[in-house]
Amino acid sequence: MSPKLIFDVHLDLSWNAIEFNRDQRWTQERIRRRELGMTDFPGRSRNTVCFPEMRRGRVGLCVATQLARYVPYFGRLPGFASPEQAWAETQGQLAWYREMEACGEMVQIRNRAQLDAHLKLWLTDSTENRAKPPIGYILSLEGADSIVSFKHLEKSYADGLRAIGPVHYGPGVYGHGTDDEGPLTSRGHELLKEMERLGIILDATHLCDESFWDAMGRVQGRVWASHSNCRALANWNRQFDDNQIKELIRRDAVIGMSMDAIMMVHGWAHLRSKPQDFNLKLEKICEHIDHICQLAGNSRHVGIGTDLDGGYGTEQTPLDVDSIADLAKLGDLLAARGCQAEDIDGIFSGNFVRFLRTAWA
Repeated sequence: MSPKLIFDVHLDLSWNAIEFNRDQRWTQERIRRRELGMTDFPGRSRNTVCFPEMRRGRVGLCVATQLARYVPYFGRLPGFASPEQAWAETQGQLAWYREMEACGEMVQIRNRAQLDAHLKLWLTDSTENRAKPPIGYILSLEGADSIVSFKHLEKSYADGLRAIGPVHYGPGVYGHGTDDEGPLTSRGHELLKEMERLGIILDATHLCDESFWDAMGRVQGRVWASHSNCRALANWNRQFDDNQIKELIRRDAVIGMSMDAIMMVHGWAHLRSKPQDFNLKLEKICEHIDHICQLAGNSRHVGIGTDLDGGYGTEQTPLDVDSIADLAKLGDLLAARGCQAEDIDGIFSGNFVRFLRTAWA
């Protein structure tokens, strides 16, 4: 079953363009050839994402990130020495999105009317006759350290920012993320209030357990998880345990499935394990999808949030995922498990689209 449209709710497009100097307009082969011999990170010459491959796989809509971490003087994670520098980095990333809009490669989606118009373009217009239909993107911020003040938050909202994950890895200005412990900071509590005032979606991804439950006890607005899998199937605090998944279901959230191998299986050793060690195939993500569906009693709370090229390449993806276009294989895999066409369409795009239509009503 081929997808009509795939809505990928987590792609670090600008980060790849600027940090790794990848022209996302190029073909996958051209990017890989340019990076032959580069060794600055393991994903060189192993990229999976570019605009031609997104179009080939019907990934016509995405949530695209800004990403920049502040790290204090004795911090060990990579990042910037001040929130102001992190802010400047995110503004450079925003400038790249604007250039891609000017080129006709992308179009920003800020509200329900723009969302519906873009869906019409991809689903009902004769896009097969268009050489390059623009890829729609909703702007998200992964880790909020770059929000220097709430005036900066208001500016970001005016620029189209519609979702925020308050933390990333480790400790942050607003709370505690993956592999860390602790509740949200007092600034984090204020951030949630300002996000609700503006109508910005809370992305629960990367919140450590204490910060997650702190946020759930305070937030009244809409919540989703852009790229998080199931801890029951990949035992790492980066994933959600069943109680967290049930809480997200109770809030009518949707959880995006990540294609990062480290988030798919038990026992992956970072920078040592290989997909071949686990015979890891795309079928494994179907287990994560099924786990959420069983907890929910339906398929309405799961979608796609690949995080492909999120600091890694095919050395850390399922063996049958060489390109983002390979997401289309999920249709037949889910159908073989008994999923109906309506459920598969929901997982590919419909569930997150429904979420946004409601959030933006």
